[in-house]
Amino acid sequence: MKNIAIIPARGGSKRLPQKNIKLLDGIPLLSFSILFAKANSNIIDEIYVSTDDEDIKKVALQYGAKVIDRPKNISGDLEPTVSALKHVLQNIDSEVENVILLQATNPIRPQNLLKETFELYQKENCNSLFTVSRNHKKFGKIIEQKFIPDNYKIGQRSQDIEPLYFENGLLYITKASLILENIIISEDAFPFEIDHIFANVDIDTQEDFDYAKYLYHKHIKS
Repeated sequence: MKNIAIIPARGGSKRLPQKNIKLLDGIPLLSFSILFAKANSNIIDEIYVSTDDEDIKKVALQYGAKVIDRPKNISGDLEPTVSALKHVLQNIDSEVENVILLQATNPIRPQNLLKETFELYQKENCNSLFTVSRNHKKFGKIIEQKFIPDNYKIGQRSQDIEPLYFENGLLYITKASLILENIIISEDAFPFEIDHIFANVDIDTQEDFDYAKYLYHKHIKS
């Protein structure tokens, strides 16, 4: 039974055209996730890119990933990620136990992230695991032009707010059997907390890309 990495990378991004292969310091965005997976070959047996785009396919093959051509009917803006993962599992011959989902839009990850998470995933006998980070912001709603605090009281110090966490998208690990049931994050999923500046990167816009580029040069390239 194998552990495989799947990187969904469709074409047709509207806010940042061809974002999955946009060059960050001369390197296609997609390749960062492929190289991260290859650096963890002691855990990951095979790397698959799911795409509907020929240019993305060429980049994936160039960097050593296998490519599963994604049909148009599961490549739309509103199609959930699990559709692509399930399609990969249904179109490969390998007996897969665990799927590591790596999103191309989260290109920079802490070096030991998969080692730490996978060890815990096995130790706790998890069905799924995903990375989260703590939020320190004060949220509220505006109702009839009035601001209603949601996670705090007016005047309360940020450090005294009850902790809230967000799904940062850096990494997911899930039993293949669950993905075949259209589940990535199970009800008993282990939330692996990570306090790292890379957790703030999720590229959808040019501003996101510029921020990722800044962090890459500051924390990795240097």
